[in-house]
Amino acid sequence: MKLTSMGGEGMKYFISASTAYTLSKNKHVRFLDCRFDLSNPNYGKEEFHKSHIPAAHYIDLNKNLSGAKKQHGGRHPLPDLNTFSEFLGSIGISNDSIIICYDSGTHENAARCLMLLKLIGHQTMFILNGGIDSWSKNNLPTTTELIMMEPKNYHPRETESFIVDHQVVSKSFEDTHSVLIDSREDIRYRGEVEPIDAIAGHIPTAVNYFWKNTLSENGLFKEKDELKEHFSAIPNEKEIIVYCGSGVTGCVNVLALEEAGYPNVKLYAGSYSDWISYSENKVEKKL
Repeated sequence: MKLTSMGGEGMKYFISASTAYTLSKNKHVRFLDCRFDLSNPNYGKEEFHKSHIPAAHYIDLNKNLSGAKKQHGGRHPLPDLNTFSEFLGSIGISNDSIIICYDSGTHENAARCLMLLKLIGHQTMFILNGGIDSWSKNNLPTTTELIMMEPKNYHPRETESFIVDHQVVSKSFEDTHSVLIDSREDIRYRGEVEPIDAIAGHIPTAVNYFWKNTLSENGLFKEKDELKEHFSAIPNEKEIIVYCGSGVTGCVNVLALEEAGYPNVKLYAGSYSDWISYSENKVEKKL
């Protein structure tokens, strides 16, 4: 089952709370609650148990949307896609499910979930624009009830990967057809502050587009025309490689670029935390 217009609002992946509520009456719809806080890993699940969208299932950034940390691969390496697919099946999601991902409203964790769904070739998935905050502001129902769905057999589909590694990023330095985007806050990009990773700075040649600048003042994702303006300095025909600190918030910029009409957008999944795990890789600062 594939819906081509349910994104509404002229957007491919983002769906309004009212549209999501209407769609929720479809028996194929499944909500995934992706709330997570890096400073408090239990936050998302605790909030889920306090209140969530009816029939939603909680999905954890560390346990379900990331793999085990190793020497390389970054702070949130991608999980094994077969393991991820098996997890989806275990909570009652099939290849025909219409999946709506949501988080608190900043979209980064929902975007990470949607990126993984794209990697396994899922056909119909959305992000709830504004997250559960938008749902609540529209006075839509929430619950504390936990519902167990009958397990399904989820079969990942082979699809063209949009994931690149540090070697591809290194080669992009000399490629005039590529643009490298750093999605972190400007002070981390410039190397003034680095609260998480061991080395401050950014990957050489990268330009800075802070991922939160894809959001409007009302907390919703910007409209397509606003996103086109936001990225207007980047030629549409370029290959764009996006990174952040660990491959999570960069997913928001990937989706924003796609919504703005850029046809060739890649994600450096290991991102900056993977880049600096290789001693030979150089780092730049702009102080």
